Amino acid sequence: MSQSATGVNRRQFLGRSACNAAGLAAGLVGLSAGSASSPAETVRIGVVGVRRQGRKLALEFAAQPNTDVAAVCDIDGSVLDRAAAELAAAGVSPRLTGEYRQLIDHPRIDAIVVATPDHSHASIAIEALTAGKDVYLESPVCHTIAEGAALADAARRFGRVVQSGLFDRSLPHVRNAIEVVRSGRIGTVPLVKAWAVHRRSPVVMNSEPFEAPPRTDYAAWLAPTAERPFDPQRFHRNWNAFWDYGSGELGTWGVPLLDLAAWGLDVELPQRVSASGSRIGGGPTETPDVLQAVYTYPNATVTWEHRQWSNHPPEGRSAGVAFHGTRGTLILDRGGWKVYDAAESMSENGRADLALHVADFLAAVRSRHEVCATVETGIRAATLCHLGNISHRLGREVRYDAATATFRDDDAANALMSAKYRPHSFLS
Repeated sequence: MSQSATGVNRRQFLGRSACNAAGLAAGLVGLSAGSASSPAETVRIGVVGVRRQGRKLALEFAAQPNTDVAAVCDIDGSVLDRAAAELAAAGVSPRLTGEYRQLIDHPRIDAIVVATPDHSHASIAIEALTAGKDVYLESPVCHTIAEGAALADAARRFGRVVQSGLFDRSLPHVRNAIEVVRSGRIGTVPLVKAWAVHRRSPVVMNSEPFEAPPRTDYAAWLAPTAERPFDPQRFHRNWNAFWDYGSGELGTWGVPLLDLAAWGLDVELPQRVSASGSRIGGGPTETPDVLQAVYTYPNATVTWEHRQWSNHPPEGRSAGVAFHGTRGTLILDRGGWKVYDAAESMSENGRADLALHVADFLAAVRSRHEVCATVETGIRAATLCHLGNISHRLGREVRYDAATATFRDDDAANALMSAKYRPHSFLS
């Protein structure tokens, strides 16, 4: 019997979840009828979490040739209805369920797309890998540094294809920009700046008791974190501003943009990280509205800045990366790139095309070649986010030793490498 990355075997885990799944099992019974038996023919996809990004991904997968979005899952029935309606308009009629393990356990589904809130990314992905599924895992791929280690272990152990949701790596103009930086055409690059500046809607304080919306399994939404009473301020749209479920703006925009910074510099994790920020909007949220972080490498410095209360970004771009070289500066975002202060005029327009990343994953599922955004790449990008947030939460510089995967002689920082999970979770 195969063991999970945390030592829980499939029979034990599924035994615990059988009661929850039984009432919905009939919804997927007919899935196998007429299905192809080989991923080389038709790749059958199950999508877990379809409120926003997951719904976009379901539509992108449905538009790919020889691809069947066979089933979609969400713990909120109203969200599931909206996704089903949009897919139906695109000519797709997947099976619907509120229990993601039905997708993972179904023998005719080849790959699982995980697009839930951040706190459940790694646990669902590890379950899927343990069941022998390939996984498209939204970014950030892990909610803590320790989850990243468990995810990497599962990916190696079960030998499945894992594409992290860093879709910028599939964009031609981004790849070309990184090539310009790494080729030396703008000289040595000692400084990279990344940023995201947006005016976010505030979360309003409300102390009134609430009940979860009808047809919503809030306990399942919370998993693998501890159970707690329903709170709409910590649910749809707002969850990313609470440490139990998200990583704030550094998790939303910092992960993909810091990944580009590290990619351009050809570096892994920094020697030192120092971050400082604050919450200025009031309300019940926990993550910072404004943050400055400095990542120190042996031969370069990477900085991060975000402001959630402003529409005046650096370089006139709301989210981007600036590579400051000794012979020119390259500014990159999802709309293109341009080099300034260089002898050679260089620029390229681009666009954010999620379909390219989806197609890369499907090609890897069929051929078993490496994806363009590997799980290791996704873990590194997420770790950069977590290092910045840990420094901010402690109010001081931190030093992470990648060789030992610890903060040496720093119990307070090490305590923030993991989270508290409910019993019997794949991560507990």
